[in-house]
Amino acid sequence: MITSVLPARPAPDEKRDASITAWALAARSGDTAAVDAFVRALHRDVLRYVAHLCADPQAVDDLAQDTFLRALGSLHRFEGHGSARSWLLSIARRAVVDSHRYAAARPRPADVLDWQLAVERAQPYGLPGFEEGVVLLDLLAALPDERREAFVLTQLVGLPYAEAAEVSDCPVGTVRSRVARAREALQDQLA
Repeated sequence: MITSVLPARPAPDEKRDASITAWALAARSGDTAAVDAFVRALHRDVLRYVAHLCADPQAVDDLAQDTFLRALGSLHRFEGHGSARSWLLSIARRAVVDSHRYAAARPRPADVLDWQLAVERAQPYGLPGFEEGVVLLDLLAALPDERREAFVLTQLVGLPYAEAAEVSDCPVGTVRSRVARAREALQDQLA
């Protein structure tokens, strides 16, 4: 008996990742439309990821821009063996780590008498869900760094566990464990 085996239909994320990787490969050869498509497709993911890794909300846009500058500068080395999205988020992670190192090496004093009041005034008020967003950020900030990173990559950015493991440079099982423990901790904090 002969049975035909049909290839599995790729999930929408797989199709999106394949397109993004194709744009990255086309951008390597100088295709400006591919560069634009690559940046547009991943800009929101990079902003979201950097925002959750970075302690300074004012630096998020700069770090996202730094990520894309680094990526576009090293695009000629991207071979396309893996997902371009994972590759870019790995670059974003290194950009945030580098900014933390820079800030730790060169602390900058504030020229403000009451820094807490200045921070409160800089926060946007009246936006829908602002209070919930603050609570969520506080809950996420209470998680250990590794668990928060795994949770943000898989639950907020939407990466599959395998790609999150690649970005975090750890085994898939470790990412699964970190996400499960992060969920438990968040549920305990909410209870």
